[in-house]
Amino acid sequence: MSRIPAAAIAVLAALLLPLPALAATEAPDLTASLYGYIAVGLFVLAYALVVTEEFLHVRKSKPVMVAAGVIWILIGIAYQQHGMGNAAGEAVRHMILEFAELLLFLIAAMTYINTMDERQVFNALRAQLVSRGFSLQSIFWITGLLAFFISPVADNLTTALLMAAVVIAIGGDKMRFVVVGCINIVVAANAGGAFSPFGDITTLMVWQKGIMEFQEFLALFVPSLVNWLVPAIFLAMAVPGGKPDPLKEEVTIRHGGWVVVGLFLFTIAMTVSLHSFLHLPPVLGMMTGLGLLKVYGFFIRRADLREGDEPVSEPEEIGLTVDDREAFHQHFKPRHRPFDIYTSLKRAEWDTLMFFYGVVLAVGGLGTLGYLALVSEAMYGGLGATWANTLVGVLSAIVDNIPVMFAVLTMEPDMSHGQWLLVTLTAGVGGSLLSIGSAAGVALMGQARGVYTFFAHLKWSWAIALGYAASIQTHLWLNADLF
Repeated sequence: MSRIPAAAIAVLAALLLPLPALAATEAPDLTASLYGYIAVGLFVLAYALVVTEEFLHVRKSKPVMVAAGVIWILIGIAYQQHGMGNAAGEAVRHMILEFAELLLFLIAAMTYINTMDERQVFNALRAQLVSRGFSLQSIFWITGLLAFFISPVADNLTTALLMAAVVIAIGGDKMRFVVVGCINIVVAANAGGAFSPFGDITTLMVWQKGIMEFQEFLALFVPSLVNWLVPAIFLAMAVPGGKPDPLKEEVTIRHGGWVVVGLFLFTIAMTVSLHSFLHLPPVLGMMTGLGLLKVYGFFIRRADLREGDEPVSEPEEIGLTVDDREAFHQHFKPRHRPFDIYTSLKRAEWDTLMFFYGVVLAVGGLGTLGYLALVSEAMYGGLGATWANTLVGVLSAIVDNIPVMFAVLTMEPDMSHGQWLLVTLTAGVGGSLLSIGSAAGVALMGQARGVYTFFAHLKWSWAIALGYAASIQTHLWLNADLF
């Protein structure tokens, strides 16, 4: 085996250990070390794979989860060499705790949404809209308005998919109407989610971080409304005239559907109240509400079975007793599967949740290495808070708004409430500038494949940009006392 020259070892040690390997009282700056360079390279590579997900068909959670793990392994090695054996573990535990609170919150919310979907609540709303015989202009404004007001309670992805189904069903072969209708829905859903912690993950992160109280987000209602209305006015000019024949569609909300809606609203009210008055974390209220849904789900299931959802074959035919219902269902599939809360739980967007895990740990790792401090100084120190927060929104149209917002929260720049509201607004609505800038846009490109495309959206980016600028100016003017 050849011996490595001593000079080479010295150079390598200098790269790996930019600071003396001594016990330190504060985190070392590893931005100029080989560990830091590798970590940044891994993050860039992982995010390149995320951006090309549609072409490579590799789920976005996979590369970021691997990158996050490797980044923290590098941090652990570097900290060991600096005599800070436990520091890396303590830092990553803090990141995992932040993620765990958001994960459980989102699981509860997604399970409620999936249960309402299973109970046909959303399909009934869609059937009502397509069967009323509204004109194309009316459908354009109704779907946009509903998207704006439903997304603060439900998530903007579910809202966009529901409203787009109405536009596609009524629009039919009217491609121009489908395109402008989908763009309108994407902008409205993203704007509506910006003034409520329940409307978008970015607003939820700001709320859970304790930076603002629930009611303070309502200051963004008018700026968010402006963000949608400005481009909607221009888009409405491209909506063709005509009143298509109503589609005959009847959907009945399944047993317990309205009660589930009521439980969801009660859960939101309980979550806000516990956080505001008892200062308990929001996840506690959401998980308690999920427990209530699971209890009520027991009664929904019993009602489904009583109403004839069980198989028609006799259990005695296969040697089972009538009481052995579970074994019976393993042999015969019901014509209508009875309600199962764990089916709704299973249908949560696990790829998004695992992507969120990777992003939180990867971005947190880059912050631990010292890179976020450099970015914060360059953006907020060099550009100033207003321009930096405006840039955050533009970045969220190119890069997912989750890592961008988590990076801002990790930097913790010294800003007024008005500036924190501004970055919440821009991170939420900035994704509308491009079709790939938000989950709603990406989902609708798949739902209206070949009609609503990246370039179809890009043709209207100028109008969306006008709404983006107008919403920022509205916030600066309307909420001037918060700056």
